[in-house]
Amino acid sequence: MRARSFIPGATAVSLAVTGALVAPGAATAAPPWTQLEDLVSGDAVMEHLEAFQAAADAGDGSRAVGTEGYEASAQYIEKKLKKAGYSPERQYFDVEQFSVLDFSLDVPGVTLDAIPMSYSSSTPDDGVSGTFVQPVDANLNGCDATAWDGVDATGQIALIQRGACSFAAKSIEAAAAGAVGAIIYNNGPGALNGTLGGPEDPAAPYAPVVGVTQAEGQAILAALDADPSLEATLDLQTLLETKETFNITAETKKGDHDNVVMLGSHLDSVDEGAGINDNGSGSAAILETAIQLSKIKKPNNAVRFAWWGAEELGLLGSEHYVYDLVDNAPEELDKIATYLNFDMVGSPNYIIGVYDADESTYEAPVDVPAGSPETEDVLTDYFDSIDQPWVDTEFSGRSDYQAFIENGVPASGLFTGADGVKTEEEVEMFGGTAGITYDPNYHSPADDITNVDPEALDIMSKAIAHATQELASSTVAINGVDTSGPGKKKGHDKWEDGTKPGHGLMDAA
Repeated sequence: MRARSFIPGATAVSLAVTGALVAPGAATAAPPWTQLEDLVSGDAVMEHLEAFQAAADAGDGSRAVGTEGYEASAQYIEKKLKKAGYSPERQYFDVEQFSVLDFSLDVPGVTLDAIPMSYSSSTPDDGVSGTFVQPVDANLNGCDATAWDGVDATGQIALIQRGACSFAAKSIEAAAAGAVGAIIYNNGPGALNGTLGGPEDPAAPYAPVVGVTQAEGQAILAALDADPSLEATLDLQTLLETKETFNITAETKKGDHDNVVMLGSHLDSVDEGAGINDNGSGSAAILETAIQLSKIKKPNNAVRFAWWGAEELGLLGSEHYVYDLVDNAPEELDKIATYLNFDMVGSPNYIIGVYDADESTYEAPVDVPAGSPETEDVLTDYFDSIDQPWVDTEFSGRSDYQAFIENGVPASGLFTGADGVKTEEEVEMFGGTAGITYDPNYHSPADDITNVDPEALDIMSKAIAHATQELASSTVAINGVDTSGPGKKKGHDKWEDGTKPGHGLMDAA
C-alpha cells in the first residue's frame, strides 16, 4: 500500500477491456441459488498466497515491479483465470523506478535504522554534513514556508516530525529554506518507510530525505538538547530509471457491459520483500472471487477485475488505467457503476475496516463521489447481517481508488490495517494486541506467508465475494441503473428530472 503521488508520463496504451467466461463448462457450475460467499474460502485464498510466496522465493525474494516474482505472480493469475474461462489481458505502461545505490546516516551517540524515502534526491557523491535545524511551527511539521520563517537552514540537516502534510511538501520546504538534507521522524510507533510520491519538480527540488522511528527521532532530540552543535552526516545516492510494467484485467462475458462493477487490488510488493499481506492478500482474494463467480448464474451487470502494477511506486497502474480512459475512452469510464478496492485484507493484528464513504466517523480529505456511501452500505450491511464487528477507516484516497474518485466513480473497499496502532477498543472487537501496529511487518522482508491472519483473510474474502454478487445483481441504489428485467439491459432508468443517473467525469488533471 502506498500514498498517492503523481500521474506518470506513461506510454499510450489502448484500453484493455476484456471478455471472459467464454468456455462453457470451463468451471463446474454451482446451483443458481448458491451464495458466492459460500464458495469463497480463506483456505483457497491462502493457496494463492502460497503461490505468490513461491514466485518471490524463485526470484530475489520480492514481487516488486520488474522482478521475476512479479512476472511469475502475474502468470499464475492469468493461468487460473483462463482455467475458469476468462480471457485476461495485460495493459502495459512505463514507470520511473526508484532505487537506492548507496546510503549511510550517522548521528554521533544515536543508533539509527533509517530508511531513505522513495524518490528522494541524492546528496553530492561525498555526502553532506551539518548541524540540525527545526521548523518553528507548533508541531515541528515544516509544511509550508511560514514554518521556516526566521530560520536559516542553509547547509544544515532539517529535523521534522511526520504529520499534517505530505513527505514531499516537507522535503521541498526544507530545501527551499536551504537544508542539504532532512530527517523525518514518525509521530507514532513503527518504522517510517515513506515516499515522496514521484520524481522532483525542478522548480521545487527535494532535500535528500530519510525516515526514522518516533523513538529514534526522540533520541536525536535528546542528543541535540545535550549538544546543540551536534552534527549529522548523510550520504544518499539514488537512481531513477524507466521500466515497463503492466496491469492485468479480466471481465465476465455476461452481464450488462454498460453498467460494470469493478474490483481491484495491487499485485506488486515493495522491493524489500514478498508483500504477501501488502498486497498479495487483496490480489488473491479477488482472484478466488473471480474463479468462483464463474460457477454461478450469469450476473445482471458485468464484473471487471483488475490487478494493478506499480502501486508501491505511487498508485501508477490504477492512475494509468483511469487516465487512459479519460484521454481515450471517457464513455467507458462512465460505464463503471462503482469501484471496490482491496489493499491488505489479512493483517496479523487486524481490524475489519470499511472505507468510510458516508463520513460517519472521519471527514474525508477528498471529494466523495455520489454512490460511494451506498457502495459502503453493501459491505457494512453484510457484516451486520452476520454479526461481524467492523470499524470505519478513513476514505482518504491513499490507495488505488484515488484515480477513480478523482473522476467521479463511486468507491469503497476493505482494509485490515497497515502502520496504524491498534487501540484497546479495537482489541475488544477483534482480538489482537493494543499499542502495536496492525501489521508490524508492513513494507518489510517479514511480510511473507507467515504474516497473514487466516481468520481475517476468511472474513474479508467472504465479504468481497458477497459484495461482488450483490452488485453484479443490482447497482440501483448506487446509480439508479436497473439491469434486472426484460427491456432493462439497455434501458437505464432516469431520475425524476429526466437526466440519466450515474457519475459525471471531472476534467482530467
